[in-house]
Amino acid sequence: MRNYRLILEYDGTDFAGFQYQPGERTVQSTLEEAISKLAHASGRVTGAGRTDAGVHALGQVASFWAELPVPVERLAAALNSLLPRDLSVAAAGEAEADFHARYSAISRRYLYVIRQRRQRSGIWDRYSWRVGDEISLAAMSAGSRFLIGEKDFAAWGTATGRSKSTVRQVKQIKAGRRGRFVLIWIEANGFLKHMVRRVVGTLVEVGLGRRDPEDIQAITQQRDIRLAGPVAPAAGLCLVRVRYPQMEWDKSNGDENLFG
Repeated sequence: MRNYRLILEYDGTDFAGFQYQPGERTVQSTLEEAISKLAHASGRVTGAGRTDAGVHALGQVASFWAELPVPVERLAAALNSLLPRDLSVAAAGEAEADFHARYSAISRRYLYVIRQRRQRSGIWDRYSWRVGDEISLAAMSAGSRFLIGEKDFAAWGTATGRSKSTVRQVKQIKAGRRGRFVLIWIEANGFLKHMVRRVVGTLVEVGLGRRDPEDIQAITQQRDIRLAGPVAPAAGLCLVRVRYPQMEWDKSNGDENLFG
């Protein structure tokens, strides 16, 4: 048996999230079905991030154990021939025995895309949040600085899985503008469920002048999720990179220059 790692890209619109759910179309179950056709055996795939329904990825990482008849240099092409058009393998390779897509990761980086337009788009509404009013990047940046560092983020999301800790370390939040697009990058060692989208929804309220930047600090300190703003739509969120220690291959993981 060999340990394999994949870099995945997918349009999350028609998926019920990454993680397997009985009776639902998920990234995990779709990928496992393709792998089973190559391996002639079933096996479990692990993802670096459990993206929610409707969330996209350019740099999701997955790992799995299998005995495959396909040479590793042809694995990506072989899997892509079996996968639907909204899910693809950007790169594939053999991993160290102790590599685990989720637990070996040291950070995840998300990009949230906002389109500043009142009228809907036949293309971009699938991949962005449409906000008609002008957003102040200066106000958003002033508010986001209160989220940097290791903190208890109980006000911003809920813990899932075995660990009930709501402490996370946010390494960076950066906002920029490309034409009519407002882009927000958030990187942390891990995220709570809906944490990124709730942070974005609240920062947009700050950017629209509906809240003060200092409200972000107060929300975090009070640890009350009811005080935070709305959860931003899933369509605007994309997992762009997962970082691992001392691994050269992760430099091609994701698209750092998206909208660059």
